[in-house]
Amino acid sequence: MTDTIRINGAPERLVARSVAELVAERSEGEGRGVAVALNGAVVRRADWSATPLKGGDVVEIVRAMQGG
Repeated sequence: MTDTIRINGAPERLVARSVAELVAERSEGEGRGVAVALNGAVVRRADWSATPLKGGDVVEIVRAMQGG
């Protein structure tokens, strides 16, 4: 059985090993304007590389938007 995680509510196959890898897969550049929560707790950008992902994790990725 393949490990899966939930990303923004949708189940996906776990491929990335860390939060940093996941953000890099999903955004252009270095992930500016992006916030990440893992299992309900915000992960500081400085900790993304050191924060591993495992099957069953729930990840929310939020991108800041400009507008009015």
